[in-house]
Amino acid sequence: MFVFWVWRIVIKARVVVFALFFGVWMPLGVIGASRNTSVVNVGVLFTHDSVIGRSAQPAILAAMDDVNADNSVLPGTKLNLILHDTNCSGFLGTVEALRLMEDEVVAAIGPQSSNIAHFISHIINELHIPLLSFGATDPTLTTPYYPYFVRTTQNDYFQMNAIADFIDHFGWREVIAIFVDDDNARNGISALNDALAKKRVRISYKATFSPGSPTSVINDLLVSVNLMESRVYIVHVNPDTGLSIFSIAKKLEMMNSDYVWIATDWLPSILDSFETNNPDVMNHLQGIVALRHHTPDSNLKKNFASKWNTTSFNSYALYAYDSVWLAARALHTFFQEGGNVSFSNDPKLHEINGSKLQLTSLRVFNGGEQLLETIKRTKFRGVSGLVQFGDDRNLIHPAYDIMNIGGTGMRRIGYWTNYSGLSTMTPESSYSKPLNATPNGHLYTVIWPGEATAVPRGWVFPHNGKPLQIVVPNRVSYKAFVTKDKSPLGVKGYCIDVFEAAINLLPYPVPHAYILKGDDSLDYNNLVYDVSQKRYDAAVGDIMIVTNRTKYVDFTQPFMESGLVVVTVVKEKKSSPWAFLSPFTVPMWAVTAILFVFVGAVVWILEHRSNEEFRGSPRQQIITVFWYFQGTLL
Repeated sequence: MFVFWVWRIVIKARVVVFALFFGVWMPLGVIGASRNTSVVNVGVLFTHDSVIGRSAQPAILAAMDDVNADNSVLPGTKLNLILHDTNCSGFLGTVEALRLMEDEVVAAIGPQSSNIAHFISHIINELHIPLLSFGATDPTLTTPYYPYFVRTTQNDYFQMNAIADFIDHFGWREVIAIFVDDDNARNGISALNDALAKKRVRISYKATFSPGSPTSVINDLLVSVNLMESRVYIVHVNPDTGLSIFSIAKKLEMMNSDYVWIATDWLPSILDSFETNNPDVMNHLQGIVALRHHTPDSNLKKNFASKWNTTSFNSYALYAYDSVWLAARALHTFFQEGGNVSFSNDPKLHEINGSKLQLTSLRVFNGGEQLLETIKRTKFRGVSGLVQFGDDRNLIHPAYDIMNIGGTGMRRIGYWTNYSGLSTMTPESSYSKPLNATPNGHLYTVIWPGEATAVPRGWVFPHNGKPLQIVVPNRVSYKAFVTKDKSPLGVKGYCIDVFEAAINLLPYPVPHAYILKGDDSLDYNNLVYDVSQKRYDAAVGDIMIVTNRTKYVDFTQPFMESGLVVVTVVKEKKSSPWAFLSPFTVPMWAVTAILFVFVGAVVWILEHRSNEEFRGSPRQQIITVFWYFQGTLL
């Protein structure tokens, strides 16, 4: 051992003298750091004893064997995977990541947990180690803060948009989100909230519980949400504890036709991991709609399944298998382009060399940036489908299967893609056609909880909801508009009828209570001001719309015109054929007749001498005069 160290010191001294002689200075931390590329180390981080881990581990080991058996990838170089168990803990995951970095790995695969990915992303950023995560779906991980994080699975941002499209498809306007209180779920629900807002849908309540909560806590949580108005529940939890939610919901009779349950990809991940599903478990899941990562039925996938002689693997196993191949193909290109495996000391860690943590054993991968760029431009078809990344380091062409659980398994009722939305056409067909030629917005029939085929209404009248406080002017006059009444509403009138008709047109319930205020001397300005100060939620009554009131409250469209009108009593009279004589009195009619005769006489006098029509016998001349009289009258 002594001889070895002496030899190493002598070699370093000679190199330093050589460098000084030629005027070149080389950091001692880099000298001798070049490694033999006959073996290249890649680290793997995930929780071994978990739903995802139990499926991913054999896929990862199988991928390593397949890579080493393929002479076209990394010829002459053995891919060595170093597995570390994160134990589903952020702290232990960080410790294992630090231990992994001591092995001078050139890349890392995993972790499956987004929470752990947040922690170790800071480590890989500092040491320039690309991280290929097959299970971290948190949308916030693809930010400029984590440049070395590459997601080899789907981003939850797209999954939440798929759920928003599904909810909008059935016309629901309020939902309740049930999720575990960690970074991954919170960020996922935040993305869901943004996606729903674009559809004018809102999350009425966010029901959270801590990881590892006992069944009593989950029971109390479901009891509280069951008292609320919305009956559309979105469950976004981890696969290892999520099933208890539905078993408790079944006991609380929350799995009937009044309810809608939507689960994210965690539920299909569980069901796809078993050869045969437990009938007792499936009995609790009837009618649930869940989203599953879409992986095309390719020959590669079929060969992968036949090699295992099983179909009990979930989508995360496929993504983990392709992650190993992605690392191998990127390293193959990396070496072909002249890259080499070398490490150097981190000056920042060198400054804290006195620490007992031995942080100086962590070294920076010099080719990390080059390998990262190689990974981002790598493109191939794997068992999960096309592996190709966009500018945001997410897989292109995101797609999900819309699954409906019934009987002893799941059936596909449609697909969702970021290209065409909901559709019964496969994503491969959708992406190959123009957007306007892709039929969207269609799904096969859903069997809802309670074996119902009718679309649930999605809401009920809440048991503990606070009704709207509607203030009504209580005046002695103008009772036709609004007045006190002994009916259940407590008020009646034309304004109340209009308001109730508008409430009944809404597709959701609006509990409300009328509150009478004032007397005949009520000041309407004060009533409107109370509404603006939120002492009441609204006001209904004969309230005039004037300029100063519109400055601090909103009015509906006026449903009655105001202004000056004349009201008079109309006496009904019997009709008569001589009714046309009613406008004038008898003397007036007599004067009118005399004037007409006078006009006829004047015409006769003027025309008698020169017009032969006005001559003849006296009888004929009288007839002519009356003829002109009649013509004048008409």
